[in-house]
Amino acid sequence: MARIWHGTVAVLVVAAVAVQLVVAVRVSGSPHETTAGVLRGSSLVGRIIRVFSFFTILSNVLCGVVCGQLAVRPDRDGRAWRAARLASLVGITVTGVVYSSVLARIHQPRGPAETFVNALVHYVIPVMVVGGWVVLGPRPRVDVRTVLLSLVFPLCWSVYTLVRGAIWDWYPYPFVDVSTRGYLVVLRNALLVVIVLCVVAAAFAVGDRLLPPAPARISRPRRPPVHRDSHLPGAP
Repeated sequence: MARIWHGTVAVLVVAAVAVQLVVAVRVSGSPHETTAGVLRGSSLVGRIIRVFSFFTILSNVLCGVVCGQLAVRPDRDGRAWRAARLASLVGITVTGVVYSSVLARIHQPRGPAETFVNALVHYVIPVMVVGGWVVLGPRPRVDVRTVLLSLVFPLCWSVYTLVRGAIWDWYPYPFVDVSTRGYLVVLRNALLVVIVLCVVAAAFAVGDRLLPPAPARISRPRRPPVHRDSHLPGAP
């Protein structure tokens, strides 16, 4: 069950990213466009880079990589892997929560392709990843060090977003658009996001302790000891 579930998530991530790249290839590259969140208005390479500049896409890709590994080995473990797994859980949870509560009101997918991708990356995959962790684990895997290491992912994305935006004047989301909101507002928004990330990471840490271990270890029945018959030939 765990292999099928995690494998399905990995396949859905590949499908969503592939369709999103097709959309990026098809949209117009001119005239130049710097509106936050749009893919059009850049070169082909620039549009592909824009796709992988969204926290949503990166969180889904990380979930796809981690779930692909879990499809091969459901009880996978390791210090770096624990941090990657928690980062994927926190990232995809924040993706689903922020989109459904804030961004869904201002984002209007156009056409069946965009609607398909939007449904997968913002709703289906977040629910499947978190639900898979609750039911299938692997657990326990979270400690204080793992929580701190998991926050490296969103921190690196935030630095990259601000640096890239300062150079190319394009931002993936309106709430990090320095050109229209200014650094003070963006830093305030970033602080709120950090708080949300910490709360979500702490929630997973608590759940990691309270929920039963998964996958459950199945104790194998011991084989009864073999007693040699002293009357058999060759017995001592």
